[in-house]
Amino acid sequence: MAHTTTLCGISSMATQAVLAELAGDFLRDAGVTLALESMGGVDAAKRVRAGEAFDLVFLARDAIDALAESGHVLTGSRLDLVRSAVSVAVPAGAPVPDIGTEATLQRAVLAASRIGYSTGPSGVALTALFARWGVLAQLQDRLVQAPPGVPVGRLLAQGEVTLGFQQTSELLQLSGITLLGPMPAEVAIVTTFSGGVCAACDQVPAAQALLQYFASPATLAAKRRQGMEQALALEEREHV
Repeated sequence: MAHTTTLCGISSMATQAVLAELAGDFLRDAGVTLALESMGGVDAAKRVRAGEAFDLVFLARDAIDALAESGHVLTGSRLDLVRSAVSVAVPAGAPVPDIGTEATLQRAVLAASRIGYSTGPSGVALTALFARWGVLAQLQDRLVQAPPGVPVGRLLAQGEVTLGFQQTSELLQLSGITLLGPMPAEVAIVTTFSGGVCAACDQVPAAQALLQYFASPATLAAKRRQGMEQALALEEREHV
């Protein structure tokens, strides 16, 4: 039987499903398996900074850059893998608000009795949007931040919030909710998720090969199935 190399990785919840699918493909092609732990991005970054023995880390691009600056990710190892948009959802069976434009989304937000959002970059961007609209103070008592690792969709399904915002990939497969779709283009929140080789990695060539595969065009179909886009493809399109 051929030798199998095992790499240990840590990621935020947003990329858990797509990384698991891609890792299965890479195992078949290259004999390298990825043992992945997924949790809230803030907690994942803390564990890497604490020096735990991970080979790879998958987080928002800014978080990977910060880990590289602190010496916990190898300089130059970061690769952008996917871009993920924030979508909007309501509990299953609830009235479906119009979110097609910035104005209608704002009306839906102001009408919601409880608004769920996540930790991490998407949550920061959402509260910044509410501040730009001039309604953050008005909404403060209605905002419910999901604990790290808890999907906003779970809060919706349990009736704890009436309107929820989270990465599309984290809402796609959940029951008990109605997914309305991404936020309108004029206020879209899109996060680039990247991978980096940890300073603690003792199998650097294998880790770099896995990242190269995860960023390759061969993975585009899997990323789309998980509600994401290929980071490089979108960046090239933006500069056409």
